[in-house]
Amino acid sequence: MEIFLILGITAFLAIISFFIKNYKALSLVNVLGHLAVLSIVAKLTADIYGNGASISMFNFFYADPLSIFFMLIIGIINAASIIYSVSYISNDLKENIISSAKASLYYVLFNALAFATFLVVMVDNLGMLWIAIELTTLISALLVGFYNKKNSIEAAWKYIIICSVGITIALFGTILFYYAATLTGATSINWTNFMAIATKLDPQILKVAFLFIFVGYGTKAGIVPLHTWLPDAHSQAPTPISMLLSGVLLKTAIYAIIRFTIIINKSVGIEYSSSLFGLFGLLSLGIAAGFILVQKDIKRLLAYSSIEHIGIILIGLSFPGIGIYGALLHTFNHAMTKSFMFLGAGNIVKKYKTGNMNIIRGVINLLPFTGTLFILGAFALGGTPPFSIFLSEFTILMAGFQNKSYLTCGLFLFFIAIIFGAIIHHFSKIIFGKEPADSKVKGYEDFFRTSSISLIFLFIFLIAFGIIVPSFASKILLLAAEVIKQ
Repeated sequence: MEIFLILGITAFLAIISFFIKNYKALSLVNVLGHLAVLSIVAKLTADIYGNGASISMFNFFYADPLSIFFMLIIGIINAASIIYSVSYISNDLKENIISSAKASLYYVLFNALAFATFLVVMVDNLGMLWIAIELTTLISALLVGFYNKKNSIEAAWKYIIICSVGITIALFGTILFYYAATLTGATSINWTNFMAIATKLDPQILKVAFLFIFVGYGTKAGIVPLHTWLPDAHSQAPTPISMLLSGVLLKTAIYAIIRFTIIINKSVGIEYSSSLFGLFGLLSLGIAAGFILVQKDIKRLLAYSSIEHIGIILIGLSFPGIGIYGALLHTFNHAMTKSFMFLGAGNIVKKYKTGNMNIIRGVINLLPFTGTLFILGAFALGGTPPFSIFLSEFTILMAGFQNKSYLTCGLFLFFIAIIFGAIIHHFSKIIFGKEPADSKVKGYEDFFRTSSISLIFLFIFLIAFGIIVPSFASKILLLAAEVIKQ
């Protein structure tokens, strides 16, 4: 029942946003709708937390602890993003950047994207999983090019072409998985049916198929060297959408890779996927470190940071045992922290009318509330205690030492040290540097703006998961990790 409500509410919001002309009513309906969705996701999470069972309906929908974990991330980020969108789109309307019709279109596309992302983690059929992820690509491409500027349209086309090529490769991998299943007499492409026959599948076919899956969905996840669309798309999209791209869309691609990983691990063992994840995780981490060092645009820097953290998640998944727990914890922590940072960056870009960090200076004076939280967020993103990312990175590092992967751990520490230094260097200059001489607005922020509400909401997660993972959250993570280990 909850699954139908989640999909039904997001679909309803997408449709009704066409017809509501008053912006205050439009934004209120959407905020209330996504808060309702989040409450339903929370109830579903509590049910799974209580019994650890899975939900299957009509041989089409399927939700287990892994699905619920990703569903919870989607629900939280969607709610924070829609609340932030109220003031963000209102500001665009006041400055005549967009029309009221364009504002309605924004909410239509936002909710269509929410529907598609929820669908990704709810379907049992691996073919439908592919369709749902392709749907997220098409919808989010329209949002990347939302402002119809030259750079945004170029970024949208780059995004849709590269990701569509990737998703086509993933389709071929899915077909190969199905072909391997037909050799055993199976006719279903459902994930649950694959799990039942995994040990009977031809290992050689699965190894080739998984390469296509990893390359295909890895393109959508932003894994190096398939990441080239990501900095452009993140930097050109409206800030609430940049937040969704990093916090939600990259995670849906990781979810798809994990689903196929579970099958291949059961069929051929964990060594095959672990070696792939370890190699490309370190590659993503290293390349991101280099680009973060030289970045000049604030949102592009955050985009390359997303590539870094996708690499960290892959490294965690390459370590059996506690590494998987750490990878899932890092998935959650990165979604919250990066969304928080994109919101702060959005306030800064709105204020300064540019994302160029050579121009942005004195944020702490002009935007004291945002500036204070943003510099704290920079330390959180860099992985310092007592913030949440430190705990998940430490867990992954501990798993690496337990598995005696000393070279991987050494490179891991080396790259994150470089990234930490670069992030603090860049962001301390924009926060504490001398403010522009021609600034007209001095140091006032309305504390009750919806942007501030979203920042505080997400900052709670940065702190709450930084000291110790709450017991209920740890149980959810353990249940999700058990699904991957089966």
